[in-house]
Amino acid sequence: MTHVEPIRLGVNLDHIATVRQARRTTEPDPVQAAILAELGGADQITIHLREDRRHIQDRDLELMRRATQLPLNQEMAVTDEMIAIACRIAPKVACLVPERREEVTTEGGLDVVKQRERVLAAIRRLHAEHIEVSLFIAPLEEQVRMAHDLGADAIELHTGEYANARSDERLRQRDRLSAMARLGAELRLEVHAGHGLTYQNVARIAEIPEIVELNIGHSIIARALYVGLRQAVADMRSLIDEARRDARLNRMSA
Repeated sequence: MTHVEPIRLGVNLDHIATVRQARRTTEPDPVQAAILAELGGADQITIHLREDRRHIQDRDLELMRRATQLPLNQEMAVTDEMIAIACRIAPKVACLVPERREEVTTEGGLDVVKQRERVLAAIRRLHAEHIEVSLFIAPLEEQVRMAHDLGADAIELHTGEYANARSDERLRQRDRLSAMARLGAELRLEVHAGHGLTYQNVARIAEIPEIVELNIGHSIIARALYVGLRQAVADMRSLIDEARRDARLNRMSA
């Protein structure tokens, strides 16, 4: 039987909370959504507690940490407030991301070169609480190498430019992601990827052998409106597993 390298699927549930916060009510409940995501094949729950609390609330984070059996990946800005919350909640992973109040969603990678000292201090505090640290960065060599120098456990490559590109430009962006994933793996960083990934574009990213985790939210939640969350997660799970298996077979036959 052919061995296929594992790839984890982290399901971002922020937009479950977005719908709830539109009415400031109690439903839909992100914790209930996490259970359905797990049944659909999710390996991890990802949620972003933003400074402005536009979707996920502190209570969601606290309940999620206790209620789900899946590892929790807390996306967060590099601020004293968020670091203190993470140290108290103790998610498996803290993913440090850039954050601006005026953006609709996270628009780019965290510049760990310019913010070297700030990020280093955050990593040290989180590591002291035995929390793994992932850095959400652009697929640029200087960013990957700095993530290694800072002692991060993982990098999450921002796939937004790939997702937004077309034709030859998308191929170029995919090649850039592949090269930076390879560099990250050579530096012994665990390599993740996410942002803008959909059912239509995820396969080419799942084929990259060095990537061991994909974090996907909006596309899954959008599909869930039609087919239900458990099925939407299962569909994404099937797509990335098939892409991974086919890429493995192609490498063996080359």
